[in-house]
Amino acid sequence: MVEQQLVGRDIHDERVLEAMRRVPRELFVPEELRGRAYDDAALPIGSGQTISQPAMVALICELLALSGSERVLDVGTGSGYQAAVLAELAADVHTIERLPEVAARARDNLAAAGYGDRVVVHVGDGTLGDPEHAPFAAIAVAAAAPEPPPSLYEQLRPGGRLVLPVGSRRDQLLQLVVRSPEGPAVVRSVPCRFVPLVGEEGFNGQ
Repeated sequence: MVEQQLVGRDIHDERVLEAMRRVPRELFVPEELRGRAYDDAALPIGSGQTISQPAMVALICELLALSGSERVLDVGTGSGYQAAVLAELAADVHTIERLPEVAARARDNLAAAGYGDRVVVHVGDGTLGDPEHAPFAAIAVAAAAPEPPPSLYEQLRPGGRLVLPVGSRRDQLLQLVVRSPEGPAVVRSVPCRFVPLVGEEGFNGQ
């Protein structure tokens, strides 16, 4: 997976590549799909959710440019896989999931993979972030929003990075947004396809 799907797609951050090597992706997919855990594809995990394609997880993590000491927020916990990768890259990881049953499965997955005490799983509206633990050096969002949720941007520390898919339910760009003195600065955009981010500052379940 790392050599063919990640390096082959110009993921060069060695810390990200090593994190992807360490996290056992098979523990974050349903048992009947474990034979496909390292496929170059997103996979269903139940409740209408997916585990993102490995290359997309790696790209999000690379764009966050983490050094190891940061506090990070992961929005849209899903299986917990991206939170586990982030736990290999940052010091303090919080993740938020709106569906309680999905959050419960993610906690089980994270515990089984050895990340139960390294990732804090919250249940709530991910579009509103986690103000109790803000500010964050970086925020990763694994679902698409019509625009960057203002609450997430406001929870970034100065110079902090927000990576999320922005667009319609069909056509999206993965954006890197940096908090600057002049306001949100979009530094990079890459075509992508994610499930919608549902919540007060997302698609509102429409």
